[in-house]
Amino acid sequence: MIGFSHTLRTLPFAACLLVPGTLRADQDPAKLQEMALKIDRQVAAFYRKKSLPVPDVTDDATFLRRVFLVAVGRIPTAEEAIFFLETDDPQKREKLVEYLMKSPGYSSHMSNWVFDLLRVTDRPANGRATLEPYRDWVRTAMADNMPWDEFTRSLLASSGDGWDPESAAVGYYVRDRGMPLDNLSNTMRIFLGARMECAQCHDDPFGTTERMDFYELAAFTHGQHEMRQRYMEPLWRELSDDERRNSREYRVARLLWDKVYGLSLAGGGDGRIDLPSDYQYRDGDPGETVGARTPFGKTVRMSERDKGDDGREQLAEWLVDRTGDRFAAVIANRMWRRVMGRAFYEPVDEYRPPEKTHHPEMARLLSSLMVELKYDLRDFQHVLFLTRTFQFATNPNPSQVEGGDDFHGRKIERLSAEQIWDSLITLAAGDPDRKPVRKLEQRVMLDGKPVLVGRKTMPELSREVLALKSEQAVRDYFAKLVRQIHDDSPAQGGGAMSMMEQGRSYGGNALVRASELPSPAPRDHLLYLFGASDREVVDASSREPNVGQVLSLMNGVVQEKLVNNTDAHLYRALDGASSDAEKVRRLYITILSRPPSDEEMGWMLEELRGRGEDGCRNIVSSLVMSSEFLFLQ
Repeated sequence: MIGFSHTLRTLPFAACLLVPGTLRADQDPAKLQEMALKIDRQVAAFYRKKSLPVPDVTDDATFLRRVFLVAVGRIPTAEEAIFFLETDDPQKREKLVEYLMKSPGYSSHMSNWVFDLLRVTDRPANGRATLEPYRDWVRTAMADNMPWDEFTRSLLASSGDGWDPESAAVGYYVRDRGMPLDNLSNTMRIFLGARMECAQCHDDPFGTTERMDFYELAAFTHGQHEMRQRYMEPLWRELSDDERRNSREYRVARLLWDKVYGLSLAGGGDGRIDLPSDYQYRDGDPGETVGARTPFGKTVRMSERDKGDDGREQLAEWLVDRTGDRFAAVIANRMWRRVMGRAFYEPVDEYRPPEKTHHPEMARLLSSLMVELKYDLRDFQHVLFLTRTFQFATNPNPSQVEGGDDFHGRKIERLSAEQIWDSLITLAAGDPDRKPVRKLEQRVMLDGKPVLVGRKTMPELSREVLALKSEQAVRDYFAKLVRQIHDDSPAQGGGAMSMMEQGRSYGGNALVRASELPSPAPRDHLLYLFGASDREVVDASSREPNVGQVLSLMNGVVQEKLVNNTDAHLYRALDGASSDAEKVRRLYITILSRPPSDEEMGWMLEELRGRGEDGCRNIVSSLVMSSEFLFLQ
């Protein structure tokens, strides 16, 4: 096994292949395989209907690279690739899928997907507060494999303290504070595949949604506000005077106003809302109060006369459980696109009833499997990875189904920005999932420095402040807090307690997973240049090429961290190589997850023998910047 035998057999993946029965205790392998077979049977029925030939199953090398990139968002390490390619086990593909689905890389890659879908940022638009606890909650939910229905309910119905892990999902609304109608239209698009944004201003000319429908739906979430912020408002106005804006008191007040009150949410949903002053239709008058009512599915209503406080809970319950198969169908279609490369039907954020799809039986099957798996997205994707359909050879031709997947082999597509970055750091530093993940910063920070270290954390501060129930209580607490910070010794910034409380953050240049880096990525970062979402709109990432991408590969991180870095992890694959041919072979497997062809071997041997170490670096540069590296087959 070309010099890696000891290292390889200590890999988690090696144990997965060598030891039978590696599925999680809560999984039934036969059940997952049976579900995968049901999908393949529907695909076979579609082939017969369309008179399509059955594609070949792809080779091991293509499958290896494909499943790594799709499941965990990176290429395999040299050790992982060599072990898989040189293992004779008829079930090694199934075992590889299991290894990946329970690895930290799965939750990291899923976090990227959810961050993009929900537009998760480190800070809200004003930049003064923080959404880090919300980001951490989303990341933890993916790591814990929270079922999608539970995840959705938590987002839509949560209230309380944003620093409390039990209610940190309030960041979903805090992220769009001041824009509740935009938040609602995004909610409908994300979870139900309903495009209602036009109905904020007028009846939708391309659909059935009327402006009244939108406002009746918006009534469920109307009435959101910060928890008990009114008790601090008089003090805040006093300290916001221009003459006091440089004082310590103002900076402490800003901390409470932005990062405590600003990250809280009260108002469970009034269930009623006033129509806007420009309302133009006969079914209502400008300024008229209307009650909450759902536009489709099983009707849920709230009174326009009596103010409620559970509108968001009722909205969440309706969305998940009272819209027929719609909720399950939308997330199943999103997962199909994530795994298969193209949605079962397109666009993925516009729901289509099964009878209006190109394969109604498949549409119904996917929805039913999602429900049967209790909205477990990891298990649902696991089933898709086990299908023969996922393993079909690459199809370079466009889909024969307009607006949908023809199930006839994966279409070639460029890697996402996150897949490119995570693959590059795998080459530069080895398995990125062995590095510590980003931790939530819980220290109280003032002017960029920790204060009250060992005495109070942000969750503790937030809990104490939000418990205050009068203006005088706020003033007394604030005066005491200012004194404590004033008396706080700079020496307290160190010590064991400081290390225990300190979060782990990473700058934009850190060689860690994209899910651990700032969100959104800085504009000069490779992630941004390759189309990572700016988190402004839903699904805003792009895979379109531009000149900046080429320059970044030629002069940026590839040259600095890979080509010219003799300590890069990829060069360790050359240790112990007995010949130039073996070096070339290892470089190909490390970078492209396959051995070179005879023709490629001849070219690379000529380069290596003619230029020595420079030739080796040239080979690395050419392979990393090749279309084969940058595209997924």
